[in-house]
Amino acid sequence: MDTVQPMSGELNNSFNDLMVSGGGKSGHAQNAGTGITLTGWKDLPMELLLRIMSIVGDDRMVIVASGVCTGWRDALGWGVTNLSLSWCQDHMNDLVISLAHKFMKLQVISLRQIKPQLEDSGVEAVASYCHDFRELDLSRSFRLSDRSLYALAHGCPHLTRLNISGCSNFSDTALVYLTSQCKNLKCLNLCGCVRAASDRALQAIACNCGQLQSLNLGWCDSITDKGVTSLASGCPELRAVDLCGCVLITDESVVALANGCPHLRSLGLYYCQNITDRAMYSLAANSRGRSKGMGSWDTVKRGRDRDRDGLASLNISQCTALTPPAVQAVCDSFPALHTCPERHSLIISGCLSLTSVHCACALHPHRAGRAILSNHAY
Repeated sequence: MDTVQPMSGELNNSFNDLMVSGGGKSGHAQNAGTGITLTGWKDLPMELLLRIMSIVGDDRMVIVASGVCTGWRDALGWGVTNLSLSWCQDHMNDLVISLAHKFMKLQVISLRQIKPQLEDSGVEAVASYCHDFRELDLSRSFRLSDRSLYALAHGCPHLTRLNISGCSNFSDTALVYLTSQCKNLKCLNLCGCVRAASDRALQAIACNCGQLQSLNLGWCDSITDKGVTSLASGCPELRAVDLCGCVLITDESVVALANGCPHLRSLGLYYCQNITDRAMYSLAANSRGRSKGMGSWDTVKRGRDRDRDGLASLNISQCTALTPPAVQAVCDSFPALHTCPERHSLIISGCLSLTSVHCACALHPHRAGRAILSNHAY
């Protein structure tokens, strides 16, 4: 749950008086400073109750507390905005249904599961009561069907982060509808959603979700250049794109992302074996092109901030068609990419031909030492 601000003097006095009274059902305490009479734990002020729950830091305790009395239920229902039920090993669906009407102000909830428990009825209950949702984790919910996505589309239009990785039963029709209603999405994880993540779905995302910043399409192997190029043109704010295992994409996808997404910081191309040197040179040229388009002061600033502005993570493992000069050009264009062990952000494992590619730190070890010291200084 959310962290609550430190107790005011009035709340601190109330808490101390309750401690003196013992907090029992028959205990009474009169706060001389405020005139508040506390007859037991059930009479705690809402702010103090939330403060106690934040110190406990256990969502299970929050759920138990919500069942003490209607006062506590209402207080927690209005005050708790962040909840995780990922600890639940059994009967998660029943728990979600029983809690949905109590915590109507939830904005963030994690329903990630170790074993499949959640069903459509649980998600429908959440969508019916919790209309302020911003972030939802449904990863590994193998039992869910399109009913859940339709429920979220109708009940939770303010979603900004959605993780449905591993939800293999969702269709692209349901995902298209969700994006038409939830247009504020900024982070979307579709890893392993082989039926939902299609070119048609990516075109809908590009059309509806222009604020999108992070998209994981790992192992969605039906995606082609058509979908990725649409995405690149419609979502210019993208900062992280994972295309690992998207075996059908070619250089066209990378060229489109390089040209259309100037803020791109992380790109995953693991096992995309149709990627060639053309894609790497496009990334490198895009960096140089932006630098040339700036004035003298901007150029200086660009040189100072290149680590922060350009690619900082690139996974090209198993992209066996790439050659060292092309990859070295990318590494030289983006100083935040590193092959040295201390800052390993250019991942080239499985590409024996690329062992000669090195970052500036690898060529000049003293630079790596300075970088490490600088990082520890903060």
